[in-house]
Amino acid sequence: MAEPESVGMSSERLQRIGKGLGRLIDAGHIPGTVSLVARRGKIVHFEAAGLRSVEAELPMERDTIFRLYSQTKPVTGAAVMMLFEEGHFLMTDPVAKYLPEFADMEVYLGEQDGEIQTEPAGPITIQQLATHTAGLTYGFFPTPVGKMYAEVLDAPTETSPPDSLEAWVEALAELPLVAQPGTEWHYSVGMDVLGRLVEVVSGMSFGEFLQQRIFDPLGMVDTGFHVPADKLDRFASNYTPTPDGGMQLADAPETSSYRQPPAVEMGGGGLVGTVGDYLRFAQMLANKGEYGGQRLLGRRTVEFMTANHLTPDFPDDPMTTLFGMLGGGGRAWGAGFGITGSVITNPATSGLPASPGTYAWGGAATTHFWVDYEEDLVGIVHTQLLPDGTYPVRDLMQILTYQAIID
Repeated sequence: MAEPESVGMSSERLQRIGKGLGRLIDAGHIPGTVSLVARRGKIVHFEAAGLRSVEAELPMERDTIFRLYSQTKPVTGAAVMMLFEEGHFLMTDPVAKYLPEFADMEVYLGEQDGEIQTEPAGPITIQQLATHTAGLTYGFFPTPVGKMYAEVLDAPTETSPPDSLEAWVEALAELPLVAQPGTEWHYSVGMDVLGRLVEVVSGMSFGEFLQQRIFDPLGMVDTGFHVPADKLDRFASNYTPTPDGGMQLADAPETSSYRQPPAVEMGGGGLVGTVGDYLRFAQMLANKGEYGGQRLLGRRTVEFMTANHLTPDFPDDPMTTLFGMLGGGGRAWGAGFGITGSVITNPATSGLPASPGTYAWGGAATTHFWVDYEEDLVGIVHTQLLPDGTYPVRDLMQILTYQAIID
């Protein structure tokens, strides 16, 4: 690790990260954390605290493997961007050009006399899939269409619904949209559809593409869609909160579905990996497409990916609506949305000190990363508590990181 002062950060102030996150651990709210800060391409904070298994009293380690859930999405976005800049498609192309099952979609209007009422949908573009504006949704949302997703797609919050990604996407295309494409922001399975697009365009399975084109070049040796047997001892347990502020075990490594390769490799939420691995991906984005001598994307492509893609027609703060629906209180994020990740547009609204243009996302079990281009800063914090937002892990990590900047 580098001396923090050599990149304009305070060693003393960086110690507050461990103390702040440690209060959540000591209170029994979360099992443990791995946190990392890099500035100007140099790691200045990399710390493991607490436990990866409360029951077995196993300590959290820097190389602990975590369920990334939706933190998979930016990786999928990078895969799409790689094919985009090779000229395989335009982001404005209708996805039906490559996945014809999306040619004749319908939009849900309501029910009348027990019959579902719909209207023909406009074309869904690849860009809309990548920005959650395609009219798709998720099965965990308490809406009529969300219920259909849960029933037909087997609640696609899991690593792998049955059958194949091709069959899953075909089943999805039979369901109605929640809105006309391009008119509303709805958090969705769009990135899972993009995984199928990668397969069709590249001729490879989605997992093979990620392995050969992203993980291997970046040296992400512990990232994939399952945890091999020889790495299970590093796999963290997953927890859910209890009413008294404690935790209960939700998924143990020895019985987890992640022990086996999934039938379907989901681009919206299927990956597992370490903080160190994810740093390599995040630093590649921070470096505008290059890491360790390997260039995955062009500078302008990364700038396109990490820009806000929502027009003024959309709400100023779509994530407020998202987390309000999920019981998160509708707290303001001050962010728009880029390709598969959020983009800070108004730090004052967010209540956090990240710079405008900061690109970020996280996962359902409370994993987060962000890239602040103005400060040349990468931050990552992982724990395993489902759902995300139960405690302000992301907010604390950002606040305690930014207060350590002295230059």
